[in-house]
Amino acid sequence: MQRLIAFGSGIAVIILVVATYIATMMGGSDDIFAECTGSQSAGAVGGPFTLVDENGQTVTDQEVITEPTLLYFGYTFCPDVCPLDSQRNADATDLLAERGISIRTAFISVDPDRDTPEVVAAFTDYFHDKMLGLTGSPEQVAAASRAYKTYYKKNDDDPEYYTVDHSTFTYFVMPGYGVVDFFRRDDTADTIATRATCFIDAVAAAN
Repeated sequence: MQRLIAFGSGIAVIILVVATYIATMMGGSDDIFAECTGSQSAGAVGGPFTLVDENGQTVTDQEVITEPTLLYFGYTFCPDVCPLDSQRNADATDLLAERGISIRTAFISVDPDRDTPEVVAAFTDYFHDKMLGLTGSPEQVAAASRAYKTYYKKNDDDPEYYTVDHSTFTYFVMPGYGVVDFFRRDDTADTIATRATCFIDAVAAAN
């Protein structure tokens, strides 16, 4: 019970932090994203990171975010939440492809002790060929988590089959703009695709 309370408190703090920045990018009348109603932009969320991709290569955020990207923090041993969210994000990717819009998804593991490049590759390949798996050292993962203001905590209840509490936001990140929106667990693939289309169209119109 105490663990659940602590986890809930951590998520509440993250929601408050992210929501604090809603007006950062959406408040000005000259904002190109002003028409993207329902967005929850977080201008101070996100930033540089260095991780290891599923091919064992060290990569930076600039090498990962080369096109609009759905970015999710989770772990491959997750019993239910991560697979469901990953499938939803993959479905959103397909819905956008049907509209002629190309995006990618990226899965950052918060369980670097178990999630080697090979493990995250097998996990992400199951969901979509455009889903990139990322892991790294504990320090690299912690730094990426801090940048995106996510929460995770390893439960030391079992040395091998332990679980990891973590936040479940999916961030929509665009090259040159950073995080422009984020999605909660109850947002559907169609909702994600519709809101992502708005941002992508706004950038196209501005250019």
